Amino acid sequence: MEAPLEDEPLAGALARIEGYKLAASDSALTFLSSIEPAELLKCVFPDSLVTVSESGRDLGKFSVTVEFARRHHQPCVLLHAQSQGAIDDSPCGTTVTAYLTTDLEVLEEDFHEYIKLEDHSLDRRCHMVLHDGQMVIDKVTTVGGETTKESICYPMSALRGLVTEGSNFLLMRLIALRKRVPENMTFISFNHGLHIIHNTFSKLGLKQLEVGGETVEVFGLERIVDSVEDSPSTWQCYFLADGHLASRLQVGSPVTMKLLQLPSHIEKGFAKIPLVWEEDMQMCSKFLDRKEELKADHASYLRQHPEIRALISDFLQFLLLRKPDDIFQFARDYFIPFASRRPPKPSLETP
Repeated sequence: MEAPLEDEPLAGALARIEGYKLAASDSALTFLSSIEPAELLKCVFPDSLVTVSESGRDLGKFSVTVEFARRHHQPCVLLHAQSQGAIDDSPCGTTVTAYLTTDLEVLEEDFHEYIKLEDHSLDRRCHMVLHDGQMVIDKVTTVGGETTKESICYPMSALRGLVTEGSNFLLMRLIALRKRVPENMTFISFNHGLHIIHNTFSKLGLKQLEVGGETVEVFGLERIVDSVEDSPSTWQCYFLADGHLASRLQVGSPVTMKLLQLPSHIEKGFAKIPLVWEEDMQMCSKFLDRKEELKADHASYLRQHPEIRALISDFLQFLLLRKPDDIFQFARDYFIPFASRRPPKPSLETP
């Protein structure tokens, strides 16, 4: 068992130890093991909703994309969810990027949420990765100007039936496509304190919902997330017959996420959503890889041509010595003699 962190309050340490005793229900584990590749194929599509207040005011956007990918040469499912908007005119947002196996086991996940207030901002980041049979989790929380860091490892044997912020979205699509929820379908999850908690799904049934001026039948799911210290949080989501998310709300919140237009009526290509590539784990990884590749290539070229450094160094020394007003004319005069060393261009005239 993982030892409590040295600076962790006793209550938190006891809650973490108690978390090891929590387990997913048999029906939840059976559901995960029964997922077929054909079902996952039906889940590969984007969702795009708007966030509105009780008065109908547009507050932001919410999107989820699911696609097949590879991570370290291993086939997997890549899920990216993003919510951006404002609460009382204060910018806020959440981004989740997760690499999942076909039975929704997390290979790697990055979670980031923030709210920017004038005198009190919150920024929370959590990264988890599967390594040598353990889930390694690092969390960084910044409140105002104060930053706290926390790290912990859980053995995967204690995390059977784990549902994270990322895998939760794909799990709900699968349940919605099946249109049935087994009884006592309880998974385990992490709260903000990285304690293991219960996460229960139940059926809300069918109802009529207006989307884009049309009345359609939707299937409802309720997700109840337990809490160690506070009361449980409850989410209610409704899905179209093809698995597209039609509405999403947290019980007690004045904010609702709604689908404005049926997917069948949307022209090819969803409206472009502003991309914050620094928060996209896959794009950030590609950028860093390409950056290192270019640096190595440039360094190699400079090693093969040491005269470049000598040439630039001599030019800069001469420039600083003369301090000309017209830099461009000075550079032209300086480099003209080098032009005579170039081999002559072949004549274009016909003999």
